[in-house]
Amino acid sequence: MSRLLLRLLAGQLTRSEAQLQWLRSAPRRSIIDLSYSAHLMDFQRSSIPSSMRKLVATKLSQNFREAVSLQTVPVPTPGDGDLLIRNRYVGINASDINYSAGRYDRSVTPPFDVGFEGVGEVVGLGLSASSRFTVGDTVAYMSPGAFAEYTVISAKNAIPVPSARPELLALLVSGATAHIALRQLGELKRGETVLVTAAAGGTGQFAVQFAKMAGCHVVGTCSSQEKVEFLKTLGCDRSINYKMEDLAATLRREYPRGVDVVYESIGGSVFDLAVNSLATRGRLLVIGFISGYQSASGLQPVRGSTIPAKLLQKSASIRGFFLNHFLSDYNNSLRSMLELLTAGWLVCKVDSGERDVGGCFMGLDSVYRAVEYMYAGHNLGKVVVELQNNRKL
Repeated sequence: MSRLLLRLLAGQLTRSEAQLQWLRSAPRRSIIDLSYSAHLMDFQRSSIPSSMRKLVATKLSQNFREAVSLQTVPVPTPGDGDLLIRNRYVGINASDINYSAGRYDRSVTPPFDVGFEGVGEVVGLGLSASSRFTVGDTVAYMSPGAFAEYTVISAKNAIPVPSARPELLALLVSGATAHIALRQLGELKRGETVLVTAAAGGTGQFAVQFAKMAGCHVVGTCSSQEKVEFLKTLGCDRSINYKMEDLAATLRREYPRGVDVVYESIGGSVFDLAVNSLATRGRLLVIGFISGYQSASGLQPVRGSTIPAKLLQKSASIRGFFLNHFLSDYNNSLRSMLELLTAGWLVCKVDSGERDVGGCFMGLDSVYRAVEYMYAGHNLGKVVVELQNNRKL
């Protein structure tokens, strides 16, 4: 018999005093939302399994298959301010390889979770998080560890969305990168010419649209006629299939005074061409250099020794963009893009692997294939993987 109960029976405490002391002494803990915690059921009355699958980087390598393994682990429990998300779709990014290679944070050592973005339903949450969310809410998020059937995220990082649509994943990293980079670093002016490399890709599709919204003439590079046709639907003024046309010769012939802004994500020889193509007071925005990510160094060689002279001759500039350095702009950017999407003014093209030889990207196993598909340049828009979490574990 507890000491508190003995004091109550002895008349040393009133019932209300005993209840108050018991509440104060009870251990504080996070909860899985009370609406279903007693039954371990989620909002659709299906069991939350005791275990799940996720992708974990077990060694540092630019070879994603070599670096990352598929593991079965317990389903995590959310902390006080956290949400437990059942992922429905996860997004593939070129930077997934850089992350698994340890290039973003040299202090991070394996094993660590991978994947940056997901959308799904809230199936569990901590007590503090329940002030803003409830079981059944649909959220999108940008947070490490998305390549998993269930992910715990801070409620502060959750973005409420109407439904678990794969198109929303296109906005989180790819869309935000184009939106913020062009606004903050591009300094676009109506009538300027903007060159977008890999224009039919995950982030290129948005750079084309935002440059057109700014009243610019847009030139987009791509690798197939199918992509040329897609770029036309986005309003791209000149689409160049570099496998059919000489890109350098085409730019010299059709844009002899150069281009005012380049949105560049390929690197190597394409970066060199971009430098050479700048107009007076042109701005080259380095979004990435995907052509080198699969190499040991992560880079492709460029003609760096000539860059200072070329920039000086044109009063031009090169500006690097890394989304994590612009997070203060992120919420406003995402809000603006969601408004454009809702109004039907923004296209969010996603590629679920329908044209891949292995078929659509379904389940965590297909993340490997989706990464390779993107690096082969086959994607049209943002690459997404659909997760199926209804299996019995």
